[in-house]
Amino acid sequence: MDRNVVRRQVDRILSTGAGDTRSVIIQVAPDEDLATFGRTAAQSIGRRALLLTARDCLPTPHDAPRSRTGTPRSGEPPDDLVAVVGGFAAQTATDSDAAQSGADLRGRAVSRISRALEQVGTDLGREEVAGPLWAADAAKVELSVATLRRLPDEAEEIHGIYPNRRIRVPPVVPAANLPPQVLENRASSWGLERTGALAAWGAYGARGAGVTVAVLDTGVDPSHPDLAEKVSAFAEFDSGGRLTGADAHDPVGHGTHVCGTIAGGNASGQWIGVAPDARLAVAKVLDDGGGTDAAILAGLTWAIEQGVDVINLSVSGLVLEPEAPPTYTVALLRALRHGIPVVVSIGNEGSQTTGLPGNDLYALSVGGIDHLDQAAGFSGGRTQIIEESDFIDEQFLPMPYSKPELCAPGVAIVSSVPGGAWAPLNGTSTASPHVAGVAALLLSATRLQTAVPPQQRGFLIMDLVVGSVDELGESGQDHRYGFGRVNALRTIGFAHERGF
Repeated sequence: MDRNVVRRQVDRILSTGAGDTRSVIIQVAPDEDLATFGRTAAQSIGRRALLLTARDCLPTPHDAPRSRTGTPRSGEPPDDLVAVVGGFAAQTATDSDAAQSGADLRGRAVSRISRALEQVGTDLGREEVAGPLWAADAAKVELSVATLRRLPDEAEEIHGIYPNRRIRVPPVVPAANLPPQVLENRASSWGLERTGALAAWGAYGARGAGVTVAVLDTGVDPSHPDLAEKVSAFAEFDSGGRLTGADAHDPVGHGTHVCGTIAGGNASGQWIGVAPDARLAVAKVLDDGGGTDAAILAGLTWAIEQGVDVINLSVSGLVLEPEAPPTYTVALLRALRHGIPVVVSIGNEGSQTTGLPGNDLYALSVGGIDHLDQAAGFSGGRTQIIEESDFIDEQFLPMPYSKPELCAPGVAIVSSVPGGAWAPLNGTSTASPHVAGVAALLLSATRLQTAVPPQQRGFLIMDLVVGSVDELGESGQDHRYGFGRVNALRTIGFAHERGF
């Protein structure tokens, strides 16, 4: 990166805050394998603005013999399967990282971060500082003002430097005066019916079995009757991104509500989870006052190391600039290289606003709607603009792109809260877990986990989920609905039709 860019970043950090030190996240340049991977995907994503229908996002069917229902007759994946996954993030590059193990990738990243730390003169342990955020090619450090001033000229390994910001829990409010159409849903939360989850259970026997969804949030109450035996892993991270070793808990309730919408049961007599047979890996990265970038990036890194299938981030840090900060871009791409789509709420600050990391180019961001398919007034969305990037060829810059990609039920969503209770909440953070749950249903009903290599699986999941929505709003992608409302039944149907 141009050293003048790093100087501007340092000047901005020094102009805020007080005292002789600053809490910052330093980032090294992405390796060429990851940069190539990101560039290939970015070119396809950039063309999405020209699409007038969600169906143009779907992957191209391959020529495997299929039955009348569209499912392959043979249990073996066809030879040309890799070559045909298409859609808006089509044909990502197959390069050397594909053959690297997670441990190898981690080792390479930690080595590069450690060299950068040596350049800034930190005497902290290499593994302690460099390890927690390796998926982002980053480390969180406390640096003196004097060191920060020297950094652009003396630390050539450092590619970017960003404040370790405080990000609040997305503002959600209890839903009051529930309309009759919501109350009349006896068998399930209205969101399960509207997203086609109930129909997918019956038509395909898909309930999320064999799929693990990571939830990065305020924690989870694993003793809740709707979540019993469903939490397979738990981790808590402090503001510096360090693992605390605490047992599973949720002092806020937000994370437990999100977990319930993804995989909750029917202990109350009403089904609340889109994928009730899925497992949950929960990272507590927020408390009642929010969390930090370092904690969230550490949670993303942990989720990748856990080998999860989908990541849900019902987190939203409001960004006022038209360009989304690149802090999360590498971590999201790293997740996609491992076959993991990252589903993120777009934010609750209303039209023409977005929140990080949902406004990142590589996030699958979700807006919220009510039971009448009206966009919630609080739901965010706008056009983002990338002016500088390691992952986009200069000929395509500046690059505008729209958010969100799609929408889901986010008003009066009944789900679990700590203490064995249930409550209806409003917010795009209740919409995002519906989409994460649909992704889990898709994986449990198809051969995507076994027939598609990781470097393409995450994009293919997004292609299928976005391409099969019930289209709402303007033709193509708009700022209120994205391409439209998620539809689990149609997503699985299109996947089977295309031989998965």
